[in-house]
Parts: sequence; C-alpha cells; structure tokens
Amino acid sequence: QVQLVGSGGGLVQAGGSLRLSCAATGRTSSHDYVIGWFRQAPGKEREFVAYITWLRRTLYTDSVKDRFTISRDNAKNTAYLQMNSLKPEDTAVYYCAARPNNTGNTPGDYPYWGQGTQVTVSS
Repeated sequence: QVQLVGSGGGLVQAGGSLRLSCAATGRTSSHDYVIGWFRQAPGKEREFVAYITWLRRTLYTDSVKDRFTISRDNAKNTAYLQMNSLKPEDTAVYYCAARPNNTGNTPGDYPYWGQGTQVTVSS
C-alpha cells in the first residue's frame, strides 16, 4: 500500500504561480512508481494533467505544456507540480496519484490517490 498526501493549493490571480507537492509513504521502495497529477473542475470529469516516471520521463496534457512542470525527489518520496502562468480554467481540485512501474494517463490506471488540493485562479 502507498499513501499519498497532496498539498500546496490555494487562491491565486491569473498569471500567478503555485507549487503542489505530493508526499508518498508506505511501500514506496518495492516498486518504481509513476506519479501522476489529475484535476477535476466542478461538473467535469477528472482529467489527466501530467505524469513522471521513476527515471523522470514526463508527459503533459496539451493545455498545460510550457506552463506546468512536474518533478520528483526520489530520496524524499515527493513529487511536485510547478504551475506558472495560471489561468482561470486551471481552477480545479488537483489530485496526485501513483501506480507501480507502468505509465498511464487515465484515472483508472492509478490505484493510489491523494486527497486532493483546491486550486482557484481568479481573473
């Protein structure tokens, strides 16, 4: 089992920045975990934002490319999502998730989830 705790959300004006963190505990040493970030806006389905593999290979959804950066510190079992040039349409609850070994970009690919952190971008 892996437990994830996401943090770092808040209220920011358009054009501003936030950095989300995702701390993993539990059996993190038994697999090379992929960490993904997803978001869910009110009335919408949860959508993929980015993932990062153990070897730091990354993938982003098109709408956040060149604005968001996903990273990880394997020694600290923590992943980050640096969000720059935020837009009102980025407003959502952001979730980090983990899956062992293989990449994935749909919510069903990930068995472990953090509790979500609210990001609100005002215009």
